[in-house]
Amino acid sequence: MLAVRYMALAALVVWLGGMVIVGLIVAPSTFAVLQSADPANGRMLAGAVFGTILRRFHYVAYACGAILYIALFVMKFMGPPPQAFVVRAVIVFLMLVVALYSGVPVTRELEQIQSQVSGPVSKLPETDQRRIRFDQLHQRSTMLMTLNMGLGLVLLYWYVRE
Repeated sequence: MLAVRYMALAALVVWLGGMVIVGLIVAPSTFAVLQSADPANGRMLAGAVFGTILRRFHYVAYACGAILYIALFVMKFMGPPPQAFVVRAVIVFLMLVVALYSGVPVTRELEQIQSQVSGPVSKLPETDQRRIRFDQLHQRSTMLMTLNMGLGLVLLYWYVRE
């Protein structure tokens, strides 16, 4: 049972740590460096680089979520059930749903908008519907990752308490 618990905790740490690193370090650093190196095209390049990183990270999130969810059920049926099993299972399920929503339809629509624009979306007029929609989706994506970080911290608290 210790191995299953270890796998679950490792998956949670990778997922949660990945979100923190990607959101708080990789994104701002990528945009800052590339925009200062190439003021004309840096924002577009940074968006392309970060978009690729985020797409790849979504696969890591899906794998970690699946491992975490499976491990939770293995612990329930092969040993004493984890504290607050139902709440934890719901949280992991919600985190997976949020990650899938962010990683598939939100990302797809962001990429569609970017493909329609020849330069950075930020250079479009503020009244352009593509820019407005892009900004809404970007805010949604940020909010979804923040939500998942918060839920991940709740799960981490339970693992630390046990």
